[in-house]
Amino acid sequence: MNTENRERQTANGVGVRPDGDGRILAHVWAPEVNSLSVVLEDQGTEISLTKDAQGYFTGEVTGAQVGNRYRLRLDGELLADPASRFQPEGVHGPSQIVDGTAFPWQHDTWQLPLHRDWVIYEIHVGSFSEEGTFEAIIPHLAYLQDLGVTAIELMPVTQFPGTRNWGYDGVFPYAVQHSYGGPDGLRTLVDAAHGRGMAVILDVVYNHIGPEGSVIHRFGPYFTDNYHTPWGDALNFDTPGSDEVRAFFIQSALMFLEEFRVDGFRIDAIHQIYDCHAQPFLAELADTLHGRAAELEREVLLIAESDLNDTRVMQPRAQNGLGLDAQWADDFCHSLETQLVGDASDYAADFAPFSYLATAMEQAFIYTGQYSQMRRRHFGRPPGDARSDQFIVFVQNHDQVGNRPFGRRLGQRITFAQRKLAAATVLLSPFIPMLFMGEEYGEPNPFLYMTDHSDAALVEAVRAGRRADFGHWNWESDDAAPDPQADETLARSRVQIGLHLDDTLETAAEHRGLHATYRTLIALRRQFPVITDPGAERTVTALETERILLLHARSSEGETFAILHFADAPVTRDLPWPAGEWTRRFDASEARFDGSGRTAPDLVNADGAVKLRLSGHTALLYTRSVIPE
Repeated sequence: MNTENRERQTANGVGVRPDGDGRILAHVWAPEVNSLSVVLEDQGTEISLTKDAQGYFTGEVTGAQVGNRYRLRLDGELLADPASRFQPEGVHGPSQIVDGTAFPWQHDTWQLPLHRDWVIYEIHVGSFSEEGTFEAIIPHLAYLQDLGVTAIELMPVTQFPGTRNWGYDGVFPYAVQHSYGGPDGLRTLVDAAHGRGMAVILDVVYNHIGPEGSVIHRFGPYFTDNYHTPWGDALNFDTPGSDEVRAFFIQSALMFLEEFRVDGFRIDAIHQIYDCHAQPFLAELADTLHGRAAELEREVLLIAESDLNDTRVMQPRAQNGLGLDAQWADDFCHSLETQLVGDASDYAADFAPFSYLATAMEQAFIYTGQYSQMRRRHFGRPPGDARSDQFIVFVQNHDQVGNRPFGRRLGQRITFAQRKLAAATVLLSPFIPMLFMGEEYGEPNPFLYMTDHSDAALVEAVRAGRRADFGHWNWESDDAAPDPQADETLARSRVQIGLHLDDTLETAAEHRGLHATYRTLIALRRQFPVITDPGAERTVTALETERILLLHARSSEGETFAILHFADAPVTRDLPWPAGEWTRRFDASEARFDGSGRTAPDLVNADGAVKLRLSGHTALLYTRSVIPE
């Protein structure tokens, strides 16, 4: 798309919306349609639009007002607007005209920490509270802030069928889910988060459109059969008509940046975005969003979910990269899980060696071109000069929990001591940590896959698909894949924020101890910025026999030495220790973390090896001030 046309499309936007001068304008791309009009359901009137040479139908929708519900009639067929800003009656209902500039923001400016200091908290809006709405998250922001969270990441919130879904079945990329509170509900949450200095990241899906309620295929060549994805034909980003398809999704992201003031985007499964264009869609998206954020005197963080082990997605365009800012590091997560659960891990074949965890701690990627047994091919490339703050790491995320039989969290498969060790491994790493809602206190409820489709055949197809997806597991009962369509599936998945404060529970001490572990470790990341300093000198040592990982970091901001012990039994061992006087800052065995009592000394004066007794599955952190040379 040439620069002049891109500027025109961005200025006008797509869909039916106010222009700021009291008019309602329509701008709809439908190149293969002969006639298109706007049908105002409130007034019972219909306004015809004029088609231009590029296939856009445009015109003023006379008599329309903000709040009116409407549909588009194209060649006689009534459909919702593919760029609808709101679907108040769901995917099968009419669209509604929304003024995206009218919200009464309380915080026009907000101060966020440096990206290297972000602690991300992944939230599924529907199961985070009893109400399952954006505004129901707001009372918990103080809790998250106290925990040390600096950014909340919302699983997809664009309009999906029904009221229950993970969000990846969205079909209207501009419309915010009606059952979550609609567009103003999301704005209210963003405003409240900014008031606490917390960023908001949206999980967005540009690799497919959901199976129920989609209308965009009726408007133009939004899909191509040149490529196929797990969801069917791929979105069209590089065949005829792709200029306008690319613009459609880029403008959606711009809308969330400008009208919703979000601070970042997690882009789902970029390896399923097929694009051989010399100027890839993702690069164009990154250039556009970064440029617009700079104009707004803001920053925007673009995070890729990538199954490629390829840091070119984060390299600048001048280096033939895509220009995104960060990516999820699955190797880190898989290696950590394998060290905690052993052969029971689905990833054991590729991640069993203990030394692999040290590799992950050093460079996020483990597979940098070697042969992968799971993939049955060579995989990945070295991360090169990628910075530590360009990788997002985690104990678990929605996929690792929800795509398991029973939706079991990792915490239900490992011991309490291992949970604390897992937290320390992530939070003492130099990477950006992400928590999945509830893990910080040991949420016992599962996180289950959920849908609310209205098509009976689709419902059964989803059920069968889930059973097939889990076919390689040994079934423990018929309930291993709970019915995604059942009402109780959502209810069973709700988290219980504050569970660690419930003294009536037998497990209350463990919940409190785990919560204190997370809160303390996050505070230590702030207190000792060398932990997150991308420029720090780092040495990672793996003692394979004893299953001990040693992490040494040094910079002008200080020096840290972490000891992570993954073996079951206690061990006494001479540990190679950097010279100097060291102060203990964290010991997972302490009583305040519901441990059996610390054994590590408060102070260590090291001049070579130091003999230390370590409990099974424990973590220690020591620090010292760097003496200027």
